[in-house]
Amino acid sequence: MNNAVEVFGLYKNFGKSVVLSDINACFECGKIHGIVGRNGSGKTVLMKCILGFMRPTEGSVSVFGKRIGRDTDFAPDTGMIVETPGFINTESGINNLKWLIGLQSGKEKDRVTEVMRMVGLDPSNRKPVGKYSLGMRQRLGIAQAIMERPRLLVLDEPMNGLDNKGVEDMRKLFLGLREEGVTILLASHNPLDISALCDTVSEMDAGILKC
Repeated sequence: MNNAVEVFGLYKNFGKSVVLSDINACFECGKIHGIVGRNGSGKTVLMKCILGFMRPTEGSVSVFGKRIGRDTDFAPDTGMIVETPGFINTESGINNLKWLIGLQSGKEKDRVTEVMRMVGLDPSNRKPVGKYSLGMRQRLGIAQAIMERPRLLVLDEPMNGLDNKGVEDMRKLFLGLREEGVTILLASHNPLDISALCDTVSEMDAGILKC
């Protein structure tokens, strides 16, 4: 299989408002694919349709050969950050991740310590997530997205709230994941992120994707 994601004739309407218009795109496996565009251009809605969080008005989305809404409800083998990651604010970062990975039978819980270190967080820190800085929460969200070793990552503005060191760390992490064969869909407002990371770049403008 050459493509991780295939989108054909995709439309998404909210009432009379057309948010996505005739999207056709294929995102090849093992590459980082950038999606750029202004706020309100439709990037997040497209990602939600790919993930299965929204159903298209017309058209189809397939992830690893599985059609969303027919073969599977949600994108298989996929990690994500879309909008603000949600956590239990009274629990520590590691307890949040242990709770989430515990929902998946057969998943190793030692993995959470590894991914926290990968994103630059201290797994022994018992500070509740409610007292995390925005950058720490973003790092924890990235840890959650990668902890089950997905083959596809869908990342909507993953650098939000990160300082320069955090951005540098996450760029290295994403490039390393690509080398391991992970496919990444990345939406970013930062042209430096796009130029440093992406193998392909598509532009979203008023619900139309230009590949």
